[in-house]
Amino acid sequence: MTATITPLLLRPEEAADYLGIGRTKAYELIRSGALRSVRIGTLRRVPATALTEFVTQLEMEAA
Repeated sequence: MTATITPLLLRPEEAADYLGIGRTKAYELIRSGALRSVRIGTLRRVPATALTEFVTQLEMEAA
């Protein structure tokens, strides 16, 4: 039996794919603080939960 592990942290490029935006826009959102991210050494990662938070925030702003 092979278990599928859902990643908790995504590379910015992966986060961009999930959001349907480009890599450059994802980095722009990270820099502005609109999309939460964490640093692990020199690596920048986006928590999977940050994607949901970001979309929820967009929906609240649109309402």
